[in-house]
Amino acid sequence: MEMRLIKTEEDYNNALTRMDELFDVTPKSKEFAEAELLMALIEMYEEKHYKIDAPDAIEAIKFRMEQTGMKPTELAKYLGTRGRVSEILNRKRKLTVSMMRILHQELGIPAESLLA
Repeated sequence: MEMRLIKTEEDYNNALTRMDELFDVTPKSKEFAEAELLMALIEMYEEKHYKIDAPDAIEAIKFRMEQTGMKPTELAKYLGTRGRVSEILNRKRKLTVSMMRILHQELGIPAESLLA
């Protein structure tokens, strides 16, 4: 396949089709080098055209709670009272920097999501 920048949706679909063909190639082969380059081109195109923004802070907290089975009452040990947790989850109170730090350190919520 001729290597060039992926500029259109058609180019993108063709690149994905070719990538499927190259999926199981062996390392150090000519096809493997092609697959590496093609993957880089696909990633560049996707970053520009299919970028997924980080969730906002409240959605990130709710997602982590869902992942871990945590209840809002359990979140109170990180954020203060149950009332404060309710206000935060209902977007009536903003997170403070210290709350963000605790959520990041204790629950592993990505800082970029908490700062969004």
